[in-house]
Amino acid sequence: MLVFGSLGGCASYPYWLPSMGPSRETVENVESAQSVKGIEIVEVTDAVARQLLATVKSDSFSEAFQADKKIADPVNPGDVLEVSVWEAPPALLFGAAVVDPRTGPATSRVTVMPEQMVSREGTVNVPFAGQLKVAGHSLDEIENDITRRLTGKANQPQVLVRMLRNNTANVTVVGEVASSMRVPLTPKGERLLDALAAAGGVRQPVNKMTLRLTRGEQVRAMPLEAVIRDPKQNIVLQPGDVMTALFQPLSFTALGATGKNEEVPFEAQGITLAQALARVGGLQDVKADAMGVFIFRFEHEAALDWGDRKPAVTPEGKVPVIFRLDLKNPASFFVAQSFPVRDKDVLYISNAPAAELQKFLNLMSTILYPALGVINTSW
Repeated sequence: MLVFGSLGGCASYPYWLPSMGPSRETVENVESAQSVKGIEIVEVTDAVARQLLATVKSDSFSEAFQADKKIADPVNPGDVLEVSVWEAPPALLFGAAVVDPRTGPATSRVTVMPEQMVSREGTVNVPFAGQLKVAGHSLDEIENDITRRLTGKANQPQVLVRMLRNNTANVTVVGEVASSMRVPLTPKGERLLDALAAAGGVRQPVNKMTLRLTRGEQVRAMPLEAVIRDPKQNIVLQPGDVMTALFQPLSFTALGATGKNEEVPFEAQGITLAQALARVGGLQDVKADAMGVFIFRFEHEAALDWGDRKPAVTPEGKVPVIFRLDLKNPASFFVAQSFPVRDKDVLYISNAPAAELQKFLNLMSTILYPALGVINTSW
């Protein structure tokens, strides 16, 4: 009678009972706790899952980096050009040029100018054509300009301009690749996977790799497997882009009444909450509170709709959020299939109230049975 009287007098189970973490009621009341400020409790619904998925889409390369329809000019200061001039016989301006013996004596004559690096002012010099502004122009435009300047001086001049070394229109590929390098861009328009292939590919499994693209002040990252799977993400690169291949194993931590409590790695393309629960063995049938499935996360402020109020944020601009899922509701299993799990998430399953009661009774029995044995012996 004393034992049950003490049990009934407790508003909740005694704080001194062994426990693996807070109960569902404790987590749900964290907003009103005086010692905790700024933590948000968010019920996981289909709308919330869609908002979080939308943030993932906005981080995609195709969304973040709009296609530049303007073709990048192939010539810039620092590039190295070679100019060749053909002159029909009789050659009047470049008559001293050596004739190619394979084409016969009456063929046109070609003069190959020494290679030149485009100056800081964006110019090169061509004999009898003078100083030409070439920066910002295509090779065809430069050829036409030289031909125009030589017309009337040379006999039916034809000009070919070649880029020997592209020193400016490059992308930099670094990270977990076979060989970090600068990949020159051509008018063809190299894409992400082209540059990755030029660098020898990645050194780690594809499903564990993340590609990070830096363009100016914009930085975005996507799983390599997602880029391979979706051709729209294999975007055309621009001069000055920096592509970093990252091997960053992602993981979440499972605690509470799950099949196993441990850090669980997952693939770079991400997993859903349903997959995360399956990987930890689901909920323990005899202990778990199906209404107390929680995900602890520092979330971006813009990821959720906070209405008219502004949530408290950390110095890093993140909001401490506890997402709650009620698996007693069958509809929650559909939501769990779309709710994304992020790196460093903490998945916590609280104990059911009956499990805490059983724990309390077991503890009482360990105290009462020896005492009853002593009483029976004395009698």
